[in-house]
Parts: sequence; C-alpha cells; structure tokens
Amino acid sequence: MHGVDEEAQKLERLADLLTQLSASPYDVALHAQHISLAMSLPGMDSQVLEAREMAANYLAVGDEVWMPIIDDKVASLVMEEGARVAEILELYERAERDYLSIPLLRKHVEFLINVHEHFNVAVDSQEELREVFTSQWAREAIDAVVAKGAGHLSQSQQLWRLQRDWELDMLDRTPVEERPPLVDYVQNLILARLQQPHSEHEDTFQSCSSFTTKYKPASEYEALLVAASKLRSRAAKAYQRREAAELGLTSLNAYAQYISSERRAKNPDMFVLTGVYERALAEAAKRRFSGEVGAEEALRSFWIGYLDFSRTRGAEDSEMTTLLRRATRSVPGSGETWARYIRHLEKNKSDLAEDESVEEAESIPDAYARALSTNLFTKLGKGSPDRDPEQIIPLVLARASAEKHAIEAGRANEDSFADLVKIVEDGLAVVRGASKAGDPRFRLEKFLSELYLNLAGMPDAAVQLWTATAKHYKSSWASWVAYTDVLIRTDHHDLARSTFQEVSAKNLDYPEALWDAWINFEYAHGSLVSLEEALARVERARTQVEARRIQEAQKAFEMAQVQHAKERETVSVPTSAAVPETGQATVADGTGESMEVDEINAGALGKRKADDDGPAEGTGGKRQRLEKPPAPLKRDRENCTVFVADLPSGTGEEQLKMLFKGCGEIREVKITQLPQALVATVEFTARDSVPAALTKDKKRINGIEVSVHLAWRSTLYVTNFPEKWDDTSVRDLFSQYGPLFDVRWPSKKFKTTRRFCYVQYISPESAERALELHGREVEPERTLNVYVSNPEHKKGRTDADANDREVYVAGLSKFTTKDDLLGLFSTYGSVKDIRLAEDRNGQLKGFAFVEFQNEADARAALSANNYELKKRRIAVTLADTRVRAKNRESFADSGLGRRAEARNRSVRIRNLPPDAQEGLLQQVLERFATVKRVEVLSEAREAIVELESAAEAGKLTLRTEPIVFKEVDLDISEELPSGAAPPTKTGGAMFVPRTAVSRPRAGLGRPRKPGIGSTATASSSGGNSFLSGDQTGKSQDDFRKMLG
Repeated sequence: MHGVDEEAQKLERLADLLTQLSASPYDVALHAQHISLAMSLPGMDSQVLEAREMAANYLAVGDEVWMPIIDDKVASLVMEEGARVAEILELYERAERDYLSIPLLRKHVEFLINVHEHFNVAVDSQEELREVFTSQWAREAIDAVVAKGAGHLSQSQQLWRLQRDWELDMLDRTPVEERPPLVDYVQNLILARLQQPHSEHEDTFQSCSSFTTKYKPASEYEALLVAASKLRSRAAKAYQRREAAELGLTSLNAYAQYISSERRAKNPDMFVLTGVYERALAEAAKRRFSGEVGAEEALRSFWIGYLDFSRTRGAEDSEMTTLLRRATRSVPGSGETWARYIRHLEKNKSDLAEDESVEEAESIPDAYARALSTNLFTKLGKGSPDRDPEQIIPLVLARASAEKHAIEAGRANEDSFADLVKIVEDGLAVVRGASKAGDPRFRLEKFLSELYLNLAGMPDAAVQLWTATAKHYKSSWASWVAYTDVLIRTDHHDLARSTFQEVSAKNLDYPEALWDAWINFEYAHGSLVSLEEALARVERARTQVEARRIQEAQKAFEMAQVQHAKERETVSVPTSAAVPETGQATVADGTGESMEVDEINAGALGKRKADDDGPAEGTGGKRQRLEKPPAPLKRDRENCTVFVADLPSGTGEEQLKMLFKGCGEIREVKITQLPQALVATVEFTARDSVPAALTKDKKRINGIEVSVHLAWRSTLYVTNFPEKWDDTSVRDLFSQYGPLFDVRWPSKKFKTTRRFCYVQYISPESAERALELHGREVEPERTLNVYVSNPEHKKGRTDADANDREVYVAGLSKFTTKDDLLGLFSTYGSVKDIRLAEDRNGQLKGFAFVEFQNEADARAALSANNYELKKRRIAVTLADTRVRAKNRESFADSGLGRRAEARNRSVRIRNLPPDAQEGLLQQVLERFATVKRVEVLSEAREAIVELESAAEAGKLTLRTEPIVFKEVDLDISEELPSGAAPPTKTGGAMFVPRTAVSRPRAGLGRPRKPGIGSTATASSSGGNSFLSGDQTGKSQDDFRKMLG
C-alpha cells in the first residue's frame, strides 16, 4: 500500500513538473528533475525518453542525455533505410555542437565505420546507398569527428587510434598497385598527429615506426624516423609542461586556473586553449545538470572568456556565429552572452554591402525576443525568485544601442525612436521588478537620458525620467545627484537648489557626495549668500549624520558582543591554574598555548627575579598553589587596525588624526610612501573604535577621496610554497594582482621549517583577485594555499602544532626517495609534506622530516621505528623531541658550555633598518652562510644571528663586501660574552680572532671549579699554559684557512 501511495505522489509530482516546464522551459533544474523522476517510475521508459528529448530541444545538454537518445535510435535502425541513417548522423552532429564528449565522439566514429562496412562490404546492400556512403565519405566524416576531440590532450588518442586502425585496415585491403596515395595519406595523418600535444606521444611515435617499417623502403627508415622525432619534439614538450595541470583537473576551479595560466602566455596556444575551454564547458554543464552549487556561474564565466578569446584572436564570422549560438543555447539566462550575440549580428549586418545578404541570419529583434521568451529575465509571479539585473541590463543595452546606431546611420523609419524608447523603458521595468536593489549605477536611465537630451532634444522628458528615478531610489545619493545634474544642464537652477536643500538632511547611503555636488553647484551658479547658506546646512547635516553613524556602529558592536558572549557560554574556561615550575621557561607561541624554549633563548630574556616575599605561613617552605592572575590584555593589531589608501601626496599624521577624530583613541599612525601610492595604517587602542573608523571610507583629504578598510581584508595568508622561495619569489607572483603594501615572514628561531607568509595589498579587491592562486600547483605534487587573513580564522593559519604532526626519520640510505617514504608513511595516515635533508652538493644527509595532516597519524607513524627500508634500519621519533635531544648531545660532546658554544658560532648585526623582520633578514643572510636562528632586538636596531658553525660565522665577519638589507649596509661583528668590549682593529688587520684564553680546550669538558687549597693564580696560569706549547704565532691567512 505504501508503494502505491509513493508512486501516486511521484506521478502527481511529475504532472506538476510538466506544468512548471510549460511556463519555464529553459530551466535546467526542472529538466533534470523531470528526467530523474521519470527514471524512478517503473514502466516509464517512453516518458524518460521524452523527458530527455524535451531537455535537448530547449537546452544544450551533455552526453548523459544525448547518448541514451541516440542509443535508442540506433537500436531500432535498419541499415537499408538511408533516411534513418542520415537522421542518426544529424543527431550526432546536434549532440556534438552542445558540448565536447570523447565517449560520444567515439560512438560516432564507430557508427561511421559500421555504416561504411555495411554498405561497402555486405553484398546485399543497396547500390544507390553504396554510392552515398563511400570510403571517401567515411574518411572525411571520420576525420572531421576526430578533429573535434583533438584538443582533449589526455583522451583524444582514443579517437585517433580508431581512425588509425581503420585507415590501416583500408590500406591492407587496397591492391598493392593502388596503395601509394593511401600510404602518403596515412603517413601525413601520423605526422600531423605527432605535431599535436597529447598524452600518448610514445604510442603515436611507435605507430610511426611500425608504419614506416611496413610500408616504406628500409633505406628510408632512419631518415624518416629522425624527421618524425624532430617533428614531435615541440609537441611532446608542450604536453610535458601541461601534464601537471592536466592531471589536476578535478574541479571547476582547476579548469579556471588552467585557462588563466594559458591566457597569460605571451603567445597563447590556440589549439590547447580552445581544447581546455571546450572541456571546461562540458564539465561545468555536467555539474550544473547534477545540481552543483556555483556550476551555472562557472559555466557563464567560461563562455564569456571563450567568446572574448575567440573574437580577439580574429575568429571568422561564421565560427563566431556558431559559438554564440551554442552559448545562448547553453546559458540562456546570461545577458552578457545574449549581448555579445546581438552585437555580433549588428556587426555582420553593418559589414554587408547593399547587394549582399546572409542566409539563415537571425534578425536582431528576433534574437532579442527569443532571449526574453526564455522567461529567465523576468519574474513570472509573486513567489518567483529574484532575477539578476546584471544579466538583464547588458541585454537591453545591446538591443537599444543597435536601434540607436540604426537611427544615427539613417536606416530607421518614423517609428524607430518610439520603439527605442519603449525598449529601454520596458527594460527599466524589468530591472526594477527583478530586484529591490535595481541598478545602483543607473545604466539604463543614463542611456535613456542621453537619448532625450542629445538625440531627440527633449530635456523635459529627461527631467521627468530622473524625477521618477529619484523617487524610486529614495535613499540613493547617486539618483539625487543625477537628478540635480540634469536640472542644472537644463537650466532649472532654482529647482536644483531647492532639491539640494530638501535632500541634504535625508538619510542617504552616502550624503557626502550630495553635499559636495551642492557646494560645487553654488560655487558655479549661486551667490555668496546661497553658498554660505549651503555650507551652513551641510555642516549641520554632517553633524547629525556622524552622530547617527556612531550610534549605529555602537549598537552593532554591542550586538556582536552579546552574540560572542552567547557563543562563549558553551565553552568551559578554567578559573585557576598552578604556577609553573621555576626551572621551565615558557613563551607564548601565538595560539594561546605555551611552548618550551631552549635554555639559551631563556637566557637571552634575562634571569628570573627572586620572589620579594618569603613563603607563606603554614606552607612548610613550599610554594603555595595560587590562583592564576588574569593575563594582561593583548595588543589586538589585526582587529584594531584600519588601512587607508589613495592618500593625496603630502598627507601628514595630523590630517589622519583629524579624519578619525571622534572614532576612538588612536594608538599609532604609520604613513608609508610606496612607489605608486601613499598609504597609512591607523591602529586604535580599542576594537570598538573600528566600526566608526570604517565610516570614513570615501571621505576626502585635500579634495581627494580616500579608501578605508580593515587591514586584514587586504591581507592574504600564504603557505605550502616551495622551500626555495624567498621574498622576491612571492612578490613576483602576487604583484601581478595589484600593488603590494608588504610581505611579512615568520621568525624561524623556534622552528626552522616554518613555511608561510602574509601578503598585504593596498586594496581588498587585489587580495580577492589573488585568491585564484589557491590550489595552483607550483611544483609537482605541491599546491599553493592562499586564504584571506581573517582573525576569526586564526587557528587555521598557524603552524604551532606542526611539531606534533611531524616525525623525524634517521638512518636513511642515500638512495632513499620521497616516493619510498610516502609509500611507507601513507599507511599510517594522510601525509602533508616530506622533506629530505641534503647537503650543499645535493647529497642526502641520511635523515628526513615527514609531516602528517593530523597529530594522531604522526603518533601512529612512530610504529615504523626500526623498520627496514632499502636494507637500512630506520629510526622514527617526533620532530621536536629529536631537535631538543640533538642539541643537548652536541653541547655535551663539544667540551664547551652551552652559552659559549652558541656564542662561538654567533654574530651581532648592528645598523638594522627600522621594522626589520627576522624571517626576511634570515633569507638575506642565508645567501652567504648557513643560518640556524635570528633574533632581532628592535629597540637597539640590532640582531643576534646563530649560525651552523664557527666557520659559517667567519664567512660573515670576514667579508670584505658589505651585506645590504633594505638598502642599508649591515654592520657585522662577532658576538662577545656579556660585558666584554667590542672588537677593535689593530695593526691594520681586518679581523682579530677571539683570544684562546676565552675558549676551553675542545673535547676536555667544562673547566672545573677551583678545589680547596687551589688559587686563582694557578687556575689562570693553567688556563694559559696551552699557548706556551707552540711559540710560533698563526697569521690571518692561516686563520682564514681554518675557517674554510
């Protein structure tokens, strides 16, 4: 019973769908539902076929619709019925015009081969049909079908193999004396294929070799193969360059990136780019039909790009006509596509001579009527979804401009102007009915207004138009400014002034523009009295507006706080914690957790002060467990900073402070002069000052409109780029999307493998454009990650837990590869990155780091410890544990104290430029020596740099040429013990080595403390006694040799 009810519901739904389709026959989603619902009902095969045919009649559809339709026709085909064969061939042509499909093309080639086989081999075939379906007909038809799929670099070989095998079969059937022309034809076919980029060049070249061996003289074999090899070289390399992109086509975004990369080339490859566009269209259409969100927008974008690319490369008119008809069938709701089609029809019509005509050319009125008949640009009823004005406006403008051009060229009749006005007015009604927002740029209103003023000489009609527009868009400053502008142009000055007075105090979206227009009007057309009255009214209105904005900003902030408090209610927050042990130094890592710091780092921060108070009574001398004091408020730069762009030259700090006066207390203002712009950052002390500050966007300084936005909105978080990339590499890649403000690099003093940076533009629009780099493969198996640096998503852009997700693998064979490690460790979880350590000569050092996507997988990978890989037993530990253990062992074995060891391989850098970044400074120094860590002392404008060894430190201190950092020559000297005098130059020497008395003997351990009865003198003399063993002094040259 339940099944019967369910089937009845489906039938009712099917009837409802048919009703909706009758009203909206170009709705892709309705057709997809129709087919799906018909397939779910038993015994509805004919209904399913009808549903597919209905979709194919109205829209461009993919092979998932066309192939069942064609298969049904082929199943009932009787070969002797020539008309039925022609009907099926026409179906194939229609299907292939919609979208590229290799399976469909393959079926088409197989059908052609079967038809030819039947009429040329079967003895009972009709003679008249045999004369139609000849070998030459089959050869030309097969070649045309294979050519349609040649641009599919990865799968086109399927079609070419069918053609090759058929041609070779025909060649073998041909008598020997008739073979030479066919041999030349097949040879040219193979050579032409060798010159096309595709994935199976080796297979094609092997075909060439086999063909040459069988059908060409042996004496010519070597010369022919050498020539063929030269022909294929360029195409093979072209595919190799694109192989990574071809293999990465798993999303519509990947297709978009592939297309963008091809179009950026100096000379785009038309063959490749056309093929990528066709494949992108087919994939987007398939995803749209399955209901994927965003697929419709992607399909429209691909078509617009394809059409513009084809037009700019000089495609023939017939080719453009075919493409545009395909596009309007594929995306009938795209006004941009219809607009291009109408402009193309207008161009073709104007290019014709009087005695020429275009057969089957659609007229512009018919094309426009067909576009509107889709019902995709107008609402059908009260409950219908909003339509996009951005698709309606280009269509109306294209149709109206074509009519206007005809009037100006004298090709119009007496009703043409009335028709033109009606087109625009009807378009205005559609736009305003499609969406409440309408068109904030008033493109149709401006077009019609110019018609009234310039073409028809009807100024009163223009005034009436803008009167109605201003009333419709009551809160739009642009509508009122346009209205007053037309009043001024038509000499209605009194009406313009009264309009300014009435509207100046209204709640407009941007009243400053109206006020500026009013004041400019009074300067040009008013008196001193009217000007001063306007200035006074504007000042009063400005005060009211700013007060209202501050209230609205405060209200919005309070609502956000309430929402934030509600979200935090579900989170349990500890109220107390034990005071840390005094022997453990910790430092915040930026994520709210603590991370261990080596003793040398803690020492740089100074010793911990002794407690002023003794132990509390009753505690027995033990430290009492205290409640953790509240942490001081952190400086929240990201949420408290606004970015100010488009500043006029010479803008000072005081002007910016005046601009943001009343918004809140300003902590800091930084003005930066870039090569192309003057910009500034303004940091407030409190986060709730920012909403009021953002209202200053589009305000003016020295008459120039400035842009104000949250600093993080124009900042990108970039990670997963190659280790070899530096500041220059990142700037070169990202600067193509807009002017850069800064690139900030992380410090590597706690983790040397950190690989991310922050790229900041001067405008959010540039940052949004650069997001297209997300997912781009910058080297094999490495895709770039690019995100907007939203503070709310801070957890997603930190590498604080990377150590917990990374294992250290030691004991590796020098023949180990990344694939070997990936094969082993991928069994434990998803591997994010593998880094094999290499020396300067590119030889493996015998260890590697393997980073997983999550911590649990990294801990599971510890089971691989003692695993035999390449006949070597490997050791696997967590990465950070390994680093600390290695440091302890190296210090213990060297015979030096921990501080002395670090100081021995460290240098001090003075004369740093302001705001020097540790990460950027390390990049510069790594060009000259191997750097372990850099710590910048900002207030002193100095830095301490720890290098891999004393020899590496010597490479910096012994340089004769200065190292330049941000156009400043760095002052580099050795790092001395605390309290020691800085190095001095004596006797003209450039560098004096550290005195041996300050260094314990290598390998003899730490110096012992003086025992009972020993004296300082004995200790001192003992410390110097090793110098007396060799009375021959070392020269500076000997010292340089020691440093390597």
